Amino acid sequence: MIRLTRQLILCLASALLLTGCGENLQEQAAQLAQQAATLCEENRLDEARLLIDSLRRTYPDIVEARKAALRLHQDVELKIAQQELARTDSLLVLANRELEALQRQVDAHKAALTATADELTNLTRTRMRRDSIRTQFEALGMKIRYIRQKQNL
Repeated sequence: MIRLTRQLILCLASALLLTGCGENLQEQAAQLAQQAATLCEENRLDEARLLIDSLRRTYPDIVEARKAALRLHQDVELKIAQQELARTDSLLVLANRELEALQRQVDAHKAALTATADELTNLTRTRMRRDSIRTQFEALGMKIRYIRQKQNL
């Protein structure tokens, strides 16, 4: 959080410095867009997101810069969603394994008529957690498809 705050201050200071110079607004906006693109390429996505927001707020009337910022914003959001999807996929695999092992154990105890209420409750909670992770995975997949669809327009 402190790092993001420092980076936000740096981005805003850069914007103010550029504004103080005699360059025209389009050049300044283009330079900020280029910095954001560089940050995106370097996978510094939170910093790129902050710079894009700064560009959009600082230069609301520069249409070309706003278009570039929109494209960059889509790229950044796509990369972030893809990273989250990969993490969620790993969590889903682990949750499925845990649920399968627990299900086998509970089924064996049911067959032996020794299943306890705690085991059944734990199984239900594990299934709910797995279902929650699966829902998050599906939502991220839909978000990625939506972003890609918008990029192709």
